[in-house]
Amino acid sequence: MPNLSEMAPGSEIAGVIVRGYGLYYDVATDAGLLRCTLRGALKRARRGTDPAAVGDRVRAMLTTPETDPSEGVIEEIQPRERTLSRLARGTADVEQVIVANPDQLVAVFAIHQPEPHPRLVDRFLLIAEARGLAAILCINKVDLAQPGDVASFAEPYLAAGYPVIETSVRSGAGMDELRERLEGKVSAFAGPSGVGKSSLLNALAPERVAERTGSISEATGKGRHTTTWTTLFRIGPDTYVADTPGIRALQLWGVHLEKLDQLYPEFRPYLGECYYADCRHLNDPGCAVRAAVEAGAIHPDRYESYRSFVDEG
Repeated sequence: MPNLSEMAPGSEIAGVIVRGYGLYYDVATDAGLLRCTLRGALKRARRGTDPAAVGDRVRAMLTTPETDPSEGVIEEIQPRERTLSRLARGTADVEQVIVANPDQLVAVFAIHQPEPHPRLVDRFLLIAEARGLAAILCINKVDLAQPGDVASFAEPYLAAGYPVIETSVRSGAGMDELRERLEGKVSAFAGPSGVGKSSLLNALAPERVAERTGSISEATGKGRHTTTWTTLFRIGPDTYVADTPGIRALQLWGVHLEKLDQLYPEFRPYLGECYYADCRHLNDPGCAVRAAVEAGAIHPDRYESYRSFVDEG
């Protein structure tokens, strides 16, 4: 295939959005990178969600091949198979798409600097479950851990059946396992600011990723935003990773309270076994889920997580 600079204006080409900022979208194609605007009709076609997002598969028309990167217009967006989304700030029902068409979520949390927040982990996992996404918990910066720190943090998620990878860019721990988990998939790296998402990505594919790391504020212990927009990187054959902005608060999207229990995989063997068909697993007599908690089959921290989200809803 010729390069974009060798193609005539008006040529059409397929690609995937790898970055979006303002009115512009970078589209990766087999012929090179194309910087695009969005056809006006597409902006109006999708209501209640982002009209275009990183990970969307598109058809674009080349308008100016001589620039670097070449410029074009997105003419068509293929239907999304799935999304990693959250509720847009200041709205009651508008979806903000973090990544379109991912195969799995890699929830990245540091064991220290900044300290991990289990309820935020649970929010990411609930969104993944609601969207039918496989989910992995990546515990990063394990070189900073004290004895027992990682095991204590990982225990509820291992008990729930989630894969947990312990990584350190500094020591190289867990990097081979992480590469294996990513191979052949589109993975969304998501988590709070400062946990090392970009540093992990740099270590996975240093030749493809510009260094974009930041420091932790010593005064607050909170991470600075080192990624300001989602960017999709190719790190190997058929292997892509979306580096997402740091998220300190995550409003649940697509998670319905009446189906919340179904989004905890460790609850599922007991659903339908309660005495009452409409059991909410709170104070109802004959609750199979609570009995499983008391028997040690469900980790109490995860059950308390469920209760907190029910109360919040």
